[in-house]
Order: sequence, then structure tokens, then C-alpha cells
Amino acid sequence: MDFATAQRDVLAFRDERDWGQFHNPKDLAMSVAIEAGELLECFQWTGENVSVGNKERLVREELADVLIYCIYLADSMDVDVSRLIEDKLETNRLKYPITKARGSSKKYTEL
Repeated sequence: MDFATAQRDVLAFRDERDWGQFHNPKDLAMSVAIEAGELLECFQWTGENVSVGNKERLVREELADVLIYCIYLADSMDVDVSRLIEDKLETNRLKYPITKARGSSKKYTEL
């Protein structure tokens, strides 16, 4: 399934249940943060082991929740997700030119 189809399916799932009436940018942004916290919880107290390991199913579920709420938030703000990503990538290309950023984990202000 491609992203456009997944996005349509997510919005259809919401609309079939008439949940859009409860979706406002504030609550959806909070939901993104809450689900991101649950995603982080999958890695809490793992020490040196930073891989997904035996929690892959749970990590995938939490990541899906984050992405779904991001789609809902973008839709509630009438934002084209593809355009949003393209615009941000262009901004990042300017901040992180390949000649300076390749192989570096430094923030753009340190390059």
C-alpha cells in the first residue's frame, strides 16, 4: 500500500465512525505527543541495547499511532502532507548541504 492510499484509509476509518467532530489541532497535537511518549516507552531502561529487539510488534503499533494522529492533525489543518514534507526537505537541504553534513551528526548551526 502506498502512502496516499494509507492516508485515505486512515481518514475513511475516522469518517466512518464520525470522529472528525472531536478532532481539533490542539487535541490532535497532544495525541501525537502522547503516542510518541508511548513509542519512547518501548525503549525505556534498555541500557546499551538501543535496537528494537523483541519489541518490534509494539514499536510498530506505537509508530502507526503517531503517524495516524499526524495524518489527522494535517487533515484538521487542511495541510497537504506531501507538500509539507517536500517543503521541509527543501528547508533541510539548505540547512544541511551534502558537502558539510554528509556523515556528520552535528546540528546545522555547528556545521
